[in-house]
This record gives sequence, C-alpha cells and structure tokens, in this order.
Amino acid sequence: MIRGIHHVAISTPDLDRLAAFYTDVVGFVPVMSTRWSDRPLVDRMIGLDGSAARQVMLRAGNAYLELFEYESPAGRPADPTRSPADHGYTHFCLDVTDIDAEHERLSAAGMTFHSSPPTSEEMGSGRLRAIYGRDPDGNIVELQEVLDAAVPFALEHTPMITNGAS
Repeated sequence: MIRGIHHVAISTPDLDRLAAFYTDVVGFVPVMSTRWSDRPLVDRMIGLDGSAARQVMLRAGNAYLELFEYESPAGRPADPTRSPADHGYTHFCLDVTDIDAEHERLSAAGMTFHSSPPTSEEMGSGRLRAIYGRDPDGNIVELQEVLDAAVPFALEHTPMITNGAS
C-alpha cells in the first residue's frame, strides 16, 4: 500500500549552503544528518560504485526534503535555467498561507522568481494562487496558496504530523 509521498531529494554541490537556505529561510527543520563512504550496500541500493556523500533530512509539516552532497562520484552541474517542461524532476511545491509575504521574504533572501504572484482573478478560479521560483542551486520551487479549502488537494484534507504523532 502506498501511503503518500515521503520526500523529495536534491543533489547539491554545497550541502551547507542549501541546507541553510531551506532551514533558515524557508523554515524546514533538520531531523537527521549523516555521511557514508565505502559502503557496498549503499552503492548497490543507489546504483553507483564507490559512492561517498553527506546527507541531511529536513521536515516541514507532513513532508521531508532530503539533500545530498556527493564527494564521489563527482556530480555534473545542473542547468540552473532548466525549463519546467524538460523531462524529469520539474519542481516541488511549498504550501503557504500568504503568498505575497512569502514571495517578498524569499526574494529578499535571494530566491529568484519569474514574476510576482498572480492575483486569484488572474489565476481564473479564485481558488488558489501560485508562482515558481528558484533556490540557490536553480531548482524550481513552487509557492502555492490555496484560498478555498474545498480544493481537493488542500492541506486541510491531509493529516499533518505533529511531534511524531498524526
């Protein structure tokens, strides 16, 4: 039985910088950090030979964000201008309660956005507002403010985990 999405993982060339962004700026909470090298079982699990990496797991609400910095093998730089239409990972979404305030706060902290958040009227339904931005590595992060709790994917319909209990 699939219970839902547990986490999104991002490989970064600078774990400390990206972890600080997601904790200090966005508000995720660190729940675990580790590192590995010379672990044949891990190599087999992830399909790499001679892997070595640092890892951190962050939590926000009922979801986790996992960050990796590989020491071996060396990663290839991602295209920070990658289009959301390109195949593969496109973005992850942060649910917010005030999209204008978060857009302003995150922009001041260095996150880049393509524009200001559209109004609910511009979005058409008046039920939600959303905007894409990019984290310090160029990964696309969506901010979404659901204005109508009747939207079927509103977090009000999702049990939240608080202090380890649901």
